Amino acid sequence: MSKIGDTMRLVKKAKEIQRELKNTEIEAVSKDGQVKVVFNGEQHIKQLEIAEALLDKTKKWELERELINVIGQAISKSQAVAAEQMKAVAGDLNLPGF
Repeated sequence: MSKIGDTMRLVKKAKEIQRELKNTEIEAVSKDGQVKVVFNGEQHIKQLEIAEALLDKTKKWELERELINVIGQAISKSQAVAAEQMKAVAGDLNLPGF
């Protein structure tokens, strides 16, 4: 019964972490501050802000570059947040590497 109880506790904890990740917001901003993206912990984009100056046709390449960089930053940050929260669950399982 102990193993079943432990498993149930871990499933409950994993679901709790999933809810927390859904409500966690991770923000990334370009170096010049002209592009900002906000993801949740599930890596869904919640908000995207682009400075008016980048909406000029001649700045299309700059906007594309900034979007790629900022979205990449936000994904990396959200992955780090999720990994940190999952360490608690994995630690309870005594998995190597956690």
